[in-house]
Amino acid sequence: MTDQPNPTAVRLNELLEAGGLAPLDGPLGERFAAYCALLLRWNARTNLTAIRDEQGVLSRHFVESIACARALPRCIASLLDFGSGAGLPGIPIALCRPEIAVALVESQGKKAAFLREAARTLDLPIEVHSTRAETLTAKFDCVTLRAVDHMSSAVQAATHLLASEGWLALMTTTSELDGLKMSLDPQFQFAASVPLPGERIAGGGVRVLALAQRSAV
Repeated sequence: MTDQPNPTAVRLNELLEAGGLAPLDGPLGERFAAYCALLLRWNARTNLTAIRDEQGVLSRHFVESIACARALPRCIASLLDFGSGAGLPGIPIALCRPEIAVALVESQGKKAAFLREAARTLDLPIEVHSTRAETLTAKFDCVTLRAVDHMSSAVQAATHLLASEGWLALMTTTSELDGLKMSLDPQFQFAASVPLPGERIAGGGVRVLALAQRSAV
């Protein structure tokens, strides 16, 4: 008798395929299912995300984060998820791109505790920093930002954490992107934005992944 596939993993693959993305293999799907279960369990007592149902977590958080992970340049070896919150997109990136050394920074203690538990549960070699990102001194090949408060100022702070020729990965909307571009100096060159799967945001345009690389000094 064969084991039945995890229903959460099955649903996630259905959502990925509906968004034009390749499905996850069995073991990876199981790890995402475990992450989803842990997130929902913690979210019942700690405000990790406003989305509190499995369908919303899979369709709004996981599909978008997996799309981001797959779109990141192959040259990236280290990555910081700025204001990681519930670990999005940092944990999905660590799951999908194990060749990248991922660090998460989250200033809220309860959220940072969740991130450490998620790393332990999923057996991920993730470094979790329970502090403000601006206090870090390390440099990374890529910094991701998604649903961060005061996004424009956060983007500027993130530039100080980038290595030479490093990448910013901004998960935002088409309506916000022009303002974010204006907050950066001309040394950052933007590639074509990657549309992210999911529903159109009311009044906010289409969600996209905007990749910007710092020019060599």
